[in-house]
Amino acid sequence: MKAVRVHSYGKRPTVDDVPEPTVSGPFDVLVQVGAAGLCRTDLHIIEGQWAEKSGVKLPYVIGHENAGWVREIGSAVTNVAVGDAVILHPLVTCGLCRACRSGDDVHCENSRFPGIDCAGGMAEYLLTSARSVVKLAEGLEPAAVAALADAGLTAYHAVRKAVPLLYPGTTCVVIGAGGLGHIGIQCLLAMTAAHVVVVDPSEAARDLARQLGAHHVTDRTDDLRDSAHVVLDFVGEQGAEAEGLAMTRRAGSYYVIGYGGKVDIPTIDLISTERNIVGNLVGSYNDLDELMTLAAQGRVTLHTRTYPLSAVNEAMDDLELGRLQGRGILVPSTT
Repeated sequence: MKAVRVHSYGKRPTVDDVPEPTVSGPFDVLVQVGAAGLCRTDLHIIEGQWAEKSGVKLPYVIGHENAGWVREIGSAVTNVAVGDAVILHPLVTCGLCRACRSGDDVHCENSRFPGIDCAGGMAEYLLTSARSVVKLAEGLEPAAVAALADAGLTAYHAVRKAVPLLYPGTTCVVIGAGGLGHIGIQCLLAMTAAHVVVVDPSEAARDLARQLGAHHVTDRTDDLRDSAHVVLDFVGEQGAEAEGLAMTRRAGSYYVIGYGGKVDIPTIDLISTERNIVGNLVGSYNDLDELMTLAAQGRVTLHTRTYPLSAVNEAMDDLELGRLQGRGILVPSTT
């Protein structure tokens, strides 16, 4: 099968011929990939930012936002059948540790993360687990939802955690209306009564935020200092970190979702103002299942550009150079 593999950090991946994965365990699910989302994390992987954390052996197949159709199942799989359209939770989890048993499977003690620490889904087929597949509602196509598997899930997870803080009359500032942020805006509007303010330097991104229903859209942060009960930072680098903290009011919460930068604040300032800094990593299986309900209802949709798998580096160039609005979706040619 064709697959996108990283051979060396600092160099772009290549499309290689590799063996197809095979079902061997009772809970295995083989998925024909219908679409694989392109994420900024994929750029960070190539840069080597994840090398030490993941410990992955090169070369390997990247891609952690995947959806497609079930092609084969293990003997114990009962939640999906061959032919079902599915979206894949990005983690393969054990179901037995305390985190899994409490529904916090994103912190599974025995998880694998396809596309990060083992072979991922920028390929024609991906082997995963019955615990990771969410059956799509009728009418939802893999290419329309693939990026919700990580970008959407991460955005939803952050909003879900912030919901108790966003009662009527509160203000939530969203930094970045791009690939993650445009999903977060929709989740906020679907799940809260907060006043949603969006900050983005891109005119195209601001236009998209307005189309999605944001209450106020701007490219300036000066007037927003100390204004937000919650800040959702979908950028997390290039100065957004300092701006996000500055926009958070006393006893407010700054949610870090995008990454690459550094949060720097004197501890006395945290104590004296009781600001909270909250990290966010993907989301649980239940989060993804709930997000698929919003997608089926048409309350969360993706703005995407589709590329063939062979054009992965063109897509990466578009993402890196800011030419890609919304999410890039790679579609294998397998039929």
